[in-house]
Amino acid sequence: MKNLRNSIFYVGIIGGFSVLMYWIVLMGIKLETGRNLKIPTSDKSEWSEFVDSLLKNLHHPLALLLAQIVTIIFVARIFGWICIKIKQPAVIGEMIAGIVMGPSLVGMYLPEFSAVLFPVESLSNLQFLSQIGLILFMYIVGMEIDMKILRNKAHDAVVISHASIIIPFVLGMGLAYFIYDEFAPADVQFISFGLFAGIAMSITAFPVLARIVQERGIHKTKLGTVVITCAAADDITAWCILAVVIAIVKAGSFGSAIYTVLLALGYVLLMIKVVRPFLKRIGDLYATGEKLSKPIVAIFFLTLIVSSYLTEIIGIHALFGAFIAGAIMPENIRFRNLFIEKVEDVALVLLLPLFFVFTGLRTQIGLLNEPHLWKTAGLIFLVAVIGKFVSSTLAAKFVGQNWKDSLSIGALMNTRGLTELVALNIGYDLGVLSPELFSMMVIMALATTFMTGPMLDLINWIFKSENKTEADTVLQNKYRILLSFDRPESGRALLKVADSLTNKRPDSSEITAMHFLPTEEVHHYNTDTYEAESFKEVIQESIDLNRNIITMFKTSSDIDSEIVNTANKSKHDLLLIGLGRSIYEGSLLGKVLGFTTRIINPEKLINTVTGKENILESAPFDDGTRQIISKSQVPVGVLIDKNLTDISTIFIPIFTTKDWEVIQDYVQKFIRNIGAKIVILDIEGKITTDLSIKEKIRLMEQAVPDQIVLKKEKIIEKEFLEQQDLMLITIDGWKHLVDSKSPWLANIPSTLIISKDN
Repeated sequence: MKNLRNSIFYVGIIGGFSVLMYWIVLMGIKLETGRNLKIPTSDKSEWSEFVDSLLKNLHHPLALLLAQIVTIIFVARIFGWICIKIKQPAVIGEMIAGIVMGPSLVGMYLPEFSAVLFPVESLSNLQFLSQIGLILFMYIVGMEIDMKILRNKAHDAVVISHASIIIPFVLGMGLAYFIYDEFAPADVQFISFGLFAGIAMSITAFPVLARIVQERGIHKTKLGTVVITCAAADDITAWCILAVVIAIVKAGSFGSAIYTVLLALGYVLLMIKVVRPFLKRIGDLYATGEKLSKPIVAIFFLTLIVSSYLTEIIGIHALFGAFIAGAIMPENIRFRNLFIEKVEDVALVLLLPLFFVFTGLRTQIGLLNEPHLWKTAGLIFLVAVIGKFVSSTLAAKFVGQNWKDSLSIGALMNTRGLTELVALNIGYDLGVLSPELFSMMVIMALATTFMTGPMLDLINWIFKSENKTEADTVLQNKYRILLSFDRPESGRALLKVADSLTNKRPDSSEITAMHFLPTEEVHHYNTDTYEAESFKEVIQESIDLNRNIITMFKTSSDIDSEIVNTANKSKHDLLLIGLGRSIYEGSLLGKVLGFTTRIINPEKLINTVTGKENILESAPFDDGTRQIISKSQVPVGVLIDKNLTDISTIFIPIFTTKDWEVIQDYVQKFIRNIGAKIVILDIEGKITTDLSIKEKIRLMEQAVPDQIVLKKEKIIEKEFLEQQDLMLITIDGWKHLVDSKSPWLANIPSTLIISKDN
């Protein structure tokens, strides 16, 4: 009755006021009498007028900008995903995406498309938005600088950092001397050209370096601490030098730039001595998300904007002001995290790719159309590598690092990444760099960033010990389980299973609990906090079980591959993982954009057509789980946790003799370690007809009477399944249950799916 009354009221209101509106329009038309109205007329049909209007809307500046943003983000994510798959930072892919969409590729081979999507008149809007993105990015970079580390561990780091700046800076100026005549714009003084060449050679990309250190799991080592501190000191020094260089370039001479530099020093003192204590007091009072109100957020964003404005007015670029505003943020980790989370997604995902593409639109590799130009590009790359890699390595060795760590520091400090592109664009905007030299420098930035990973791998390979240690021999004699969890509750369940397989032999077994987080979710200075929170419940479970465990925490941009690589490298006896959050087929689009969806998977379609599809590709697992199973060189156990609290009774369905071969060792371990009661269901009668298997089970029954029950039934009651704590099944058996749409699936207990090693 209520719904009918609401419907009558709705129809009455909408209908009545629509009639009233129509009446007002009719009365308004009468008011037009006597007016000289110009009513547009056209010979075109209504459809033609509609099409013309639609085309006009497509070329509207806002519509064009939105189309550019959509295209840029999508292409950047694709190239970022490709680079992640080849063990490179995603930022390299995004940088390459920018160049690909510029005149170097799309503009060269699809000029009409490029002209429609990126007309010259639209680039100012793209540049404006990209600059906003850079300001937010530099704000984040400033917040990522951990001043505590700089104060506590800066001695050796400053020596390495400053050596890695001054040497390549001088080499860069020397290079400028030889290329000034050919590549410097006609109205640019040598001092401006030389200083920008020096700064281009001496920059290190702190954000990219920090993420590489995290992904390689060396952030807690002495090497990781030293190189992070070096990069932080390098970043601060380089941006201060760049500010001075910009002041000199804008002023025209060093003498007239002194006033700008003095004004900049006054600004820095004001930010450190006045603004920073004020922000610290606010940070201490409002350190939690519940208290972080919009007025408080407004204060910090206002500080960012005013700081950027002041440095732009002073003449040392708005980006320096954004960097300083981030650096003076309250040191409270939780507080900085809150602000980074608010800024990061918009800055890094939405706006920063615009900067890469804008840089790509400026990068004209086609201008390097003569051999001597490529020789010059090679010389720039050589000077950059020698200046940064060699100087950092020698300085690290001088302060007492061993050769392996010294070379690793050199390789990491040679990473230029996005920070280099920022400096190069500033030089291009100031007219210091010609289009040809700008393109050469961009190539150098890409190459030096790309080479970091392979260089580290090569260094590790060279210094890899050939001799097995006594500890390695001890590990070989242990039954070692590696468990990887995504959520704490999943970690507790996996640990229960691992302990049940090794409970009675803690001295001859080892359990390692491993947790990975996406690189973009963790920053180098708060990894300890994330690690403590991630392992809190798992460690508590280990205490409850009275079981010592090893914990491993890392960040990765490709977690599934990292899990497989860790398991294969460490050669554990069993890898335990939880079932992925989605049991539906993922798609290529989902992989690229970072989500799982139910649209058609192109990879699976291709494999089906070519006959390459196997059991893993059709099994009801998410993409990540399938990848782990297919690439793992050790047995994998996939746990479907349905609130697993105890493992006293275990139900094992056997479909083929192969199932028993895969699973029998685990049956023995469950019996031996926790005295579990085992119910084996011989569904197809394979066990009773195989004398060898039947004899093995009989011997097990004699050793542990009343703990093994062999049944031959095809129909299992719901009540029986509800009495079981765990179902142990092979991956072949699991596929059989799912493909046959077994009624068991609705009532199965927690399930451990076992795959043999590949």
